[in-house]
Amino acid sequence: MTIFRPCIDIHNAKVKQIVGSSLSDSKETLVTNFESELPPSWYANLYKKDALLGGHVIMLGPGNEHAAKEALAAYPNALQVGGGIHLSNAIDFLEAGASHVIVTSWIFQDGRLDMDKVQAISDLVGKSRLVLDLSCKRDKDGWVVAIHQWQTRTSTEISKETLEELGKYCNEFLIHAADVEGKQGGMDLDLIAFLAENSPIPVTYAGGAQSVEDLELCKKISKSKVDLTIGSALDIFGGKGAKYSDCVQFNKKQTKID
Repeated sequence: MTIFRPCIDIHNAKVKQIVGSSLSDSKETLVTNFESELPPSWYANLYKKDALLGGHVIMLGPGNEHAAKEALAAYPNALQVGGGIHLSNAIDFLEAGASHVIVTSWIFQDGRLDMDKVQAISDLVGKSRLVLDLSCKRDKDGWVVAIHQWQTRTSTEISKETLEELGKYCNEFLIHAADVEGKQGGMDLDLIAFLAENSPIPVTYAGGAQSVEDLELCKKISKSKVDLTIGSALDIFGGKGAKYSDCVQFNKKQTKID
């Protein structure tokens, strides 16, 4: 079933909503939609109160480890954590309370997917506790995975073969449509449909959601196979398109139906 998946994006130890394509090492290019005065743990406690599972705590750059662990401690074994996860720190975050670790750039070497690294991280944490982030950008033939704050295109295509191969090593895929992420300008519907048809394991899509109606749209397009993250449009992140309470009610409705 399609459900709403919450997020806690952390940048410079603050909960923020950022236009994904603006992320880089240069502060001048960063476009921030929202910066909270509340700590990450406040959002984790909110999700705990509403029994939301599978939320993503994403560290956008270095220096966010302590803030991320605060969120994990507030709602242990219910939130996933990603951003700079690798072989040396994955267990530490699981022990800090993460239900899963989300691994992105580390499994690539010089822009190419390194299956030895995929195998190593899967063996270390276990397939059931690993999420692979295949966030991507469009190219002329489809989509390619983008790493290093979505600034570097890799040679790995989002294809049926890629999803089937990597699905052997992880429990879930997290896929941001980096071209539309944070812009509230509409989802990449083609990507959602492609993921629903071709992924052998659960997928959470993020990018461009504008309202709670997009949950229904994602459900329809994916035939209830793809979950949806809504970030910048949410009222708890300063957005005006989607009420957090409506997203919670959407999840409760799906649970009753299924």
